[in-house]
Amino acid sequence: MPTYLDLANWPRRELFEFFRDFDNPYFNICTRLDVTNLLAELRHHPDVSASLAYHYFALKAANEVEPFRYRLRNGQVLVHDVINGGTTLLLPNETFTLVYFDYADTFAEFIGPAQCAVEETQKNRAFRPRHEDDARIHCTTIPWISFTSFSHARNWRREDSVPKISFGKFTRENDRLLMPFSVEVHHALMDGLHVGRYVARIEEMLAQPEIYLNSRVHA
Repeated sequence: MPTYLDLANWPRRELFEFFRDFDNPYFNICTRLDVTNLLAELRHHPDVSASLAYHYFALKAANEVEPFRYRLRNGQVLVHDVINGGTTLLLPNETFTLVYFDYADTFAEFIGPAQCAVEETQKNRAFRPRHEDDARIHCTTIPWISFTSFSHARNWRREDSVPKISFGKFTRENDRLLMPFSVEVHHALMDGLHVGRYVARIEEMLAQPEIYLNSRVHA
């Protein structure tokens, strides 16, 4: 069950109150992730797309770093027990829709339902944003651009505190394959320290992807 944070005893209370009413309270950090080992490991998993694999790592890390589960709710901070995922999906007519998938501790539990969600969305092509469901992170993939900065469209009329994650075009640098990665979050809920922990956790998983892609137990 989601619970509310005890703001009176939260060490970040003053920062929360300072940032929550900013006209633009979001900050964005862009970096590059080394996906060399992931792509090498996926040669042993020909039915698994790289996109769903790195979405899984991003979602797993978001569940493990607690502030990524914080959401603004009428001046309070709601803490979700678990958050799920959602991402953009390109359609044959060069528009896009949104596909949603649930979190699972292991990749083995995650990948089947996630693949089914993608296939079903490709068939019906319906554009049905789930604005009312903030127990997830919002992702997008821009595989045509090796970006170095990024910002997201925001609806200022809504209390939007969902983290926004972006993945870019793979590029080769010497013998490594690198992917642009953007994290945009609400500064009332977290700081650079927390984004740093989030990125570090993803880097840790990408360094040894075989542990997670081949495991049927929580890693």
